[in-house]
Amino acid sequence: MLTLSLLLALPSACAAAPAPDWDKIEFAAQPLGGGVTLLASGRGGNVAVLVGSDGVLLVDDEVQPLSARLRAAVARVSDRPVRFVLNTHWHFDHVGGNPALGGDGAVIMAHERVRQRMAEGQAVSAFGVPVPPAAAAALPIVTFADGLTVHFDGETVELRHVAPAHTDGDAVVFFRRANVVHMGDLFWNGMYPLVDGTSGGSMAGMIAGLDMVLARIDETTTVIPGHGPVGDRAALQGYRDMLDTVAKRVAGLRKQGRSADEIVAARPTADLDAAWGKGLFTGEQWVRLVAAAP
Repeated sequence: MLTLSLLLALPSACAAAPAPDWDKIEFAAQPLGGGVTLLASGRGGNVAVLVGSDGVLLVDDEVQPLSARLRAAVARVSDRPVRFVLNTHWHFDHVGGNPALGGDGAVIMAHERVRQRMAEGQAVSAFGVPVPPAAAAALPIVTFADGLTVHFDGETVELRHVAPAHTDGDAVVFFRRANVVHMGDLFWNGMYPLVDGTSGGSMAGMIAGLDMVLARIDETTTVIPGHGPVGDRAALQGYRDMLDTVAKRVAGLRKQGRSADEIVAARPTADLDAAWGKGLFTGEQWVRLVAAAP
């Protein structure tokens, strides 16, 4: 379901494909404490909502066809206006609501590479379809190189750039008072992640980014993944260790001179597929991605 929904949310997806009935997709709301609520549709990336006294701050804003549904879901959490949108990276399933929310007057913030990639248009080789340049209203108007801090109604919201990781423009978002962190697509809870080499991503960078976050959180931190259910530090550690295990296995096969096809045939994730291979990628598909990634 996740794979098909993501592909059909692309502006360039095949018109003949049977599209989901977007008007029937519901958002589940999960309060996480400290004024932070998770909104999840199971189609695009997870959305964090922080409610302040005079407005709302969002982290990511789903796929474009769900913009109206997302607006309605946010309104059920708070009737205050969306003032800020923080994008964790440029992928269409995390910035799809930007045109609508930016058009409403929300200030969109992201790493400088996010604006660059959105403005130029991109192609994600794993999906095999191009993503056209974004409309002006969708582009972040506040960008940063290394990090940015937003002081929002008593909460300190810290954006920390991690690169190269899932892409070259990833940001992890820490809610300091609430002790919540939104990982963006550095963390796919319970599934193999996309490592977007076409956007500058790398396995080594993802692991390094996860190590940075693990060093800054504790056992009581709530961890929001880009996809999948909310986790904690232990879940993040287990995911990081899985990535490290597979990276080392693939590196070992490369040192033996194995081709990408031979690496896939060696099934280096065979003992992990039952736990991690039920999301966007099967074990075989993911190993092929990892073998091709930097």
